[in-house]
Amino acid sequence: MKIGILNLQGDVSEHYEITEKALEDMNIEVNICKVKTREEVSKCDGIIISGGESTVIGKLMEQTGIMKVIVDQNIPVMGTCAGMVLLAKKTDYEQPLLGLIDMKVKRNAFGRQKVSFEDEIEIFGEKFKGVFIRAPYIEKVGENVDILSKYNEKIIAVKSGKNIATAFHPELTGDTRIHKYFIKEALNCAE
Repeated sequence: MKIGILNLQGDVSEHYEITEKALEDMNIEVNICKVKTREEVSKCDGIIISGGESTVIGKLMEQTGIMKVIVDQNIPVMGTCAGMVLLAKKTDYEQPLLGLIDMKVKRNAFGRQKVSFEDEIEIFGEKFKGVFIRAPYIEKVGENVDILSKYNEKIIAVKSGKNIATAFHPELTGDTRIHKYFIKEALNCAE
């Protein structure tokens, strides 16, 4: 099994490190690598799309054919912040989207860079440190979308099929629980 960290733009190294730590904690054999071509992506069993600039990442995914490979091969995706935006069917800005989760996302919904913040959230029935940097939130979800977390009544984490999206940055906390969830639940691996 192989998990690819999409290496086009954003906090790629942080996702690589936390995924590596999650796999070590779980004691399972899964290869992780940074990927930036459609050929590399096509060999992955899961993809993580990090925070960054969703418009830039989306355009690069479209130009390189990565978007088509993910959709055609039905590769499970975990998207954080910008990755959440890219997983949506709709957003408040015209840009390329994967459209894998039936949701409408509002970009930069919690404010611009200077009002980024950290606060305790609840996910999986447990407390978790939420790091919000120019974070989006979900305005609306479809029937087949499970809401995993809300913050001030705004939807900030969802799961749909094998895909997971968070508005916040779990890779910046050192906490591996959300990455483990993606590996175990979305990729059907046992700990």
